[in-house]
Formats: sequence, C-alpha cells, structure tokens
Amino acid sequence: MPELFGRMLTRQELLQRVGDMRQIAGVRLAELADGPERGVRVADVYTGSGFAFTVLLDRGMDIGMATYNGRALAWQGQPGTPAPAFYEPEGLGWLRTFHGGLMASCGLTQVGAPSVDQGQALGLHGRIGHIPARHVYADAGWEGDQYVIWVQGKMRETVVFGEDLLLTRRIIARMGESRLLIEDTVENIGHLPAPHMMLYHCNFGWPLIDEGAELISPSVQVTPRDAVAEPGLSQHARFEKPQPGYAEQVFFHETRADAEGYVTVVVANRSLDGGRGFGAYVRYRRAELPRLIEWKQMGAGTYVVGVEPANCLVMGRAAERERGTLLMLAPGEKREYRVEIGVLPDNAAIDALARQIRALV
Repeated sequence: MPELFGRMLTRQELLQRVGDMRQIAGVRLAELADGPERGVRVADVYTGSGFAFTVLLDRGMDIGMATYNGRALAWQGQPGTPAPAFYEPEGLGWLRTFHGGLMASCGLTQVGAPSVDQGQALGLHGRIGHIPARHVYADAGWEGDQYVIWVQGKMRETVVFGEDLLLTRRIIARMGESRLLIEDTVENIGHLPAPHMMLYHCNFGWPLIDEGAELISPSVQVTPRDAVAEPGLSQHARFEKPQPGYAEQVFFHETRADAEGYVTVVVANRSLDGGRGFGAYVRYRRAELPRLIEWKQMGAGTYVVGVEPANCLVMGRAAERERGTLLMLAPGEKREYRVEIGVLPDNAAIDALARQIRALV
C-alpha cells in the first residue's frame, strides 16, 4: 500500500481519486532535440514522492538527471548528454561525453584507466555507456496494492572476431517511494571466453555535496589509489568546498556486508535545510561487486563525489589481468547485479541507516 502525501491509500481508494495513474506516477518516453544531445532517447520516471529521474536509453540506459522535490541529487558533467555518435573511445576521450548523472555505466570489457591489453588499445571506462538500448519496454502497472514503474532494454557490446556480451537492464521504481532499483544481467552470448569488467559510477553533486558533507560506509580498510590521494586519506570521508585546480583523489574501500550480503554506502549533508539534513544511499550485493571505489573530486565546476561499486579496480584491464583478478565469462555464462539508489530525506533517516552501517564495523 503506497504512502502519498502523508496518507496510506489502497489501490481502490486511489483509483477513486484519479482518472489516470499518470496524474501521480509513471514513465514518459521522449527525445532530446538540441545540440549534441539531439536525438537521444530518454525515459522520464516520477514516483509521486517527489523523486524523479531520467533513463538515458541511447546511453547504455544510464541514469541521468535525478531530483527529489526539485532538488538535484546528481552532478551533471559539462558535456551534457551527447549522442553516442560523439563518443571518442581512444585514451581519455570518454571524458568528452561523460554526462555524470546519478549512474554512469562502465564496462563491459574494460573499466578504468586506458591501457593496452594483449595488443588491444583500450580507452577510459569502456563502451557500454555509449551503446543504445534495443527492445525498450517502459510501462507501469499494479502488483497487488503496489504501483510499479519500469524501464527495460538490452545493450550488446560486440565485435567481429571478438567479444559478444549482452546486458539486459531493468530499472524499477514504485509509486510513493524515493528509490530505484537497477537489475542487470550480463551474458556471454558468443562462442569464446570474454573479459568482463563492471562498475556503477554513481555521481552525487551539490547541494548534497558541500563543505561538511560526509561519506558513511562499512569500510574496514581504505587505501589511496596513488601518491596524489595519499595526503587525503585521513579526510577521505569528509568533503571540502570547491577548489580550483583540485586533483582528483581516488580511494579503494574494503567493505563488510550485512547479514543479507548487501553493502550500503551513504552520502550525507546534515546541515542542509537549516540543519534538517539530506542524504542519499547506494546499496548493492558484495558477492557480485566486491570492490568499492570512492572518487573524491572537489574541483570548481567539477564538484562531485563518486560512489562506485565494481567487480574490479580502476587501473584498467591490463593491470587487472596482470594481478590475476580479471573476470572471464565462458560462452553462455551470466552475471547478475542489483544496485539500489535512494533518498534519505532528513537526519533521522540518515542516523537510522548510519547506525546499521557502523554496527558492521
């Protein structure tokens, strides 16, 4: 039974009050029409709780803009959301079309720094975030007393004589709730073993990220990626005001899962709204996504914190292979992932979840 505007209403009670459920919650397909974004298909989802987000159908079904009662949750990158034709796969070219957004997909065969792996040149973060979805299905309907909204589609990362991986993605939200669930299945539909790297690049921005905001995670060990991040280790979970010329700091977290096998990470700003507070969380299964990468970028204009569950680190495929940690999918083999992203509307909600997280460590 959904809660809407402070009331619990049955399905019948709600249907007596509206002529079309789209008055309260639903999904709308649209197409962007200007500049390099022209032609990009999107699906706009709204849940009736004040939570709304955009699925970028032509950008790997990433999550772009996301808001809660009009307040931005996600950092939006300077490039906007260019069409896939503008993708530059070489080197750091991925950054020229990096939209930011609530979640940017990285993979399916390469994550992290550019590298050369077995003679193949690989660019930053791979191709999946620039592959348009096929067989898109967006709809909503009742499941008992719950009104469920979903968008699903398939992206195929393939090349003649090489890998052939299929990502089937379903994004689910429920009326009255302020969260979304990403359900992914990656399958090797080819005839040869294929490398598989996967990272969910969740990007939180202002006003959630501001001076004094913090990261709360069930981390038992935190390691800086490099010498640039080392001086910031003691303050990795606290965020500063924007700084021109800030050099990104990246940290690797070893985390502890709860009794159900999930890791939950919170980004909290307790001083927002005159001390009422505001936050967001990312929840995922540790068995499939054993790595947690924190991207702390306090730069002027590029002011963002990335919470990034992954099945790999971010030094690139060649480094992953050299460490002996590169996941290979046999023909017909599948991997399933579940990532939940949600809103914490005040300090009471932040504190309740923070207590659960800290109890694990």
